[in-house]
Amino acid sequence: MCFPVSETDRITLIRACIESSLAPTELDIIDESHLHIGHSGHGGAGHFKIRIVADKFNNQLPLARHRMVYATVDSLMPAEIHALSIEAIATDEIN
Repeated sequence: MCFPVSETDRITLIRACIESSLAPTELDIIDESHLHIGHSGHGGAGHFKIRIVADKFNNQLPLARHRMVYATVDSLMPAEIHALSIEAIATDEIN
């Protein structure tokens, strides 16, 4: 990605990266950039909260799950994603 995109396009990019790599059964992406207006150092990139449920998280520790998510969106950081909050849940943890 060589140029900044809109928040809607950022969510689309994040979703595409995560879905292609982790095949989530649930995925919510919330743009929380408006909560960080005036925060210096982000260069226009966004703040996002992700809730993801995936089979690939089964038998994985929370740190490994987060690393898996970060690996999928690495190409979008720091140009499009400045901050990322992750809730990563294994499908075997869902009731």
